[in-house]
This record gives sequence, C-alpha cells and structure tokens, in this order.
Amino acid sequence: MDIREVFQLEFLNYAFMRRALLAGNLVGIVAPLVGVFLSLRRLSLIGHALSHVALAGVAIGLFAGFFPIYSAIVVSIIAALAIEKLRRDYSDYAELSLAIILAAGLGIATILINLSQRSAGIQSYLFGSISLVGTRDIYIIFSLTLLIIAIIIKYYYGFFFLAFNEDEARLAGVPARSLNIVFMIVTSLTVALSIQIVGTLLIASLITIPVATGMLLGRSFKMTIWYSIFFSLMSVNTGIVLSFYYDLASGGTIILFSVVLLLMVIAFKKIFKINI
Repeated sequence: MDIREVFQLEFLNYAFMRRALLAGNLVGIVAPLVGVFLSLRRLSLIGHALSHVALAGVAIGLFAGFFPIYSAIVVSIIAALAIEKLRRDYSDYAELSLAIILAAGLGIATILINLSQRSAGIQSYLFGSISLVGTRDIYIIFSLTLLIIAIIIKYYYGFFFLAFNEDEARLAGVPARSLNIVFMIVTSLTVALSIQIVGTLLIASLITIPVATGMLLGRSFKMTIWYSIFFSLMSVNTGIVLSFYYDLASGGTIILFSVVLLLMVIAFKKIFKINI
C-alpha cells in the first residue's frame, strides 16, 4: 500500500467504498452506544447470542431466496424477546437464556446453510465484506440508526437507571419490564444492521471492545459513551481502509484494530501511571 494513496483519499473514488464507509460509521456509532448499556448491565454476552441468531436469519433469507438482512432483523427481534422472556423465567440463572437461544440459532443456521444452494455467499455475512454494501443497505442502515438513536435519547434516563441497578430502578418507578423489552429490540436491530460491515461472528466484539477501551478513560457515564464511540469510529474507518488495500475481511480487520487500540490505552495508562 502506498501511503500517499491513503492521504490522497483515492479509495473514495470507488462507489462501494463510499457506501462502506458511510455504513461503517453509522454502525460505529450505534454499536458502542448500545454496548455501554449492555456492558454496565453485565449483559455483553447477549451480543454474542444475537449475532449467532442473526446468522440463522441470514441463512433463512439465503434459503428462501430473499434479502438476508430483512430476515436477520425479524429473527433477531424474535430472539431478543425470547431472551428477555427466558431471563425472567430463569431469574437466578439468567445466562441459561443466552445459551438456549445461541444453541437454537446455531442449529437452525447450520441446517439451512447445508440445505441452501446459495450458501457459498455465507462467508461474507460471517466475517463482513465491504463489497456487500449496496444502496438499499445504506437506506436500511441509515433508517435503523436514526431509530436506535431516537429510542436511546427518548428513554436515556430509564436505560441509565436500569444499567446500574434494576431493582432500585423498579422501586423508583421506572417501567423496567417494558424498557427491557425496548432495549432488547434496540440491541437486536444493532446486531442485524452491523452484519455486512463486521459480520455475524464479530459484531459482538464491536459492541464490547471499544466500550472496554472507553471505560479505561471515561470519568463519567457520558464521557465513557463518547470515548467508546470515538474508538469505535477509529477502528471502523481504519479497518475498512486496510481491508480495501490488503484485500482482507473488513470485520476481522476492524476488530483487530480495536484490540490494538485497547492494548495501547492499557499500556499508556501503565507507562504514565494514570489512574482514571
């Protein structure tokens, strides 16, 4: 890669790269935004469960012959509601709900991928591919991003109270049950819209790793959100550009760079003995 080409932004001459960067930046905003609330509630594994269910949704779309993202959205929302129901049924063993849904999603995906004659394209959905992003995808991702941000802004304080202590939030009059359902739907939408950029196997990492980095620097909840989004956008943009020049899977490149940023922040704090 000629570094001069990067600074001259020659990759922007390609329409698919412009679409990938736009979609990637939208995903790079909402993934850590949702991830901060998930991480503080110690529910980050929900991202892993829903990502595997989203793969089942993609497999259903490929098997039935229609746009996989639509089926991934529907299946992810159904799975998110099922997780919330099982979390209440197994209140003392909430992690069982994740294991059940994850196993069901993987089982369905495996069967349908084997049956589908279109399964050759599944790898792009597993690991992300910038060439997959089309104009229709931009409209879908942009619309869902606006919806997710609007929901989080509207219910921000409710989500905030639930993130720190759900029992106290209930006592304070927060409608915990309905907000939990809304938040699970928001999480499922975030996973589904991220499939083409990061891939179903890696989206959970984009939800959690930038947040882990942001937590090392943020002095407050809102600062943690801003830091998380900043590191996420750095990872997404760098990963997409590197994947273009070196013909790499965009998802893996984005996640590896986010891990590098996390390690750099950890090293920075140790070297300079910063206690935040």
